[in-house]
Amino acid sequence: MVRESISPNELEGRAAVITGGAKGIGLAAAKRLAGLGMKICLADNDGDALEKAGEEVSPLVSGENGLRLETVDVSKFEEVERLRDVAYDAFGEVALLMNNAGVGGPRMKPWDGPDVWSRILDVNFWGIAHGVQAFTEAMLAQNSPSAIVNVGSKEGITTPPGNVAYSVSKAGVKVLTEQLAYELRQIEGCKISAHLLVPGWTFTSINSSAPIEEANKPDGAWTADQVAGFMLDGLESGDFYIICQDNSVSRETDEKRIEWAAGDLVENRPALSRWHPEHEDSFARFMED
Repeated sequence: MVRESISPNELEGRAAVITGGAKGIGLAAAKRLAGLGMKICLADNDGDALEKAGEEVSPLVSGENGLRLETVDVSKFEEVERLRDVAYDAFGEVALLMNNAGVGGPRMKPWDGPDVWSRILDVNFWGIAHGVQAFTEAMLAQNSPSAIVNVGSKEGITTPPGNVAYSVSKAGVKVLTEQLAYELRQIEGCKISAHLLVPGWTFTSINSSAPIEEANKPDGAWTADQVAGFMLDGLESGDFYIICQDNSVSRETDEKRIEWAAGDLVENRPALSRWHPEHEDSFARFMED
């Protein structure tokens, strides 16, 4: 039987590792998971923010030793290996690995770089690949229901113009996670499921210069807590693609945009035809229909 879901009951009392856990979706997920009775290992490269996050999560965690904070640069494989060892030494297993750490970037052209390219790919792609590489075999050896969640982006699926390094990094995460899910399915009796979390417009520090307070949240955006709750529902439902909506874009709109992007290949339209002047009317009609 192929393992494709994990329920809150299967997570209760067990351990989660979350990278990029000091803020945003990672911190919101930590609070949700602590509320399920999970032990939490939070990792982030910002030590000060990590300490503040720990103060928020600590009251929610059961037991005196249920929270570990680790300053980690996920772009360095040896540091992610160290994170794995810390988590297993502390908790003996990892039921949920959430490879969440990510950075944004400036609007740029494909020929810009390479400095900005390197930073974005090192964190957004290699940081997640390092998590998969460091943890998967140890999680397989547990032989217990577990899950790996990699955080992607709609920009890695429809690849809108303007933020090319970010889109490339998240497209890589999508492919990596699809391949991970496939390979896990080939292992007889495997109890690990893989999932791609795709947030919509979410009010976090990665996309806002304003203080991250509810009063400042744009009406169209979801909160990080909404994304974390949607992720848990998706894990229980056995969704591989956990594609979040938001308050400005419906699920139906997302599906049609994704369908149009795939149609560029099938119909041999110009690249990114959604933004091509000769296809503007066709795209508008497609969305209306």
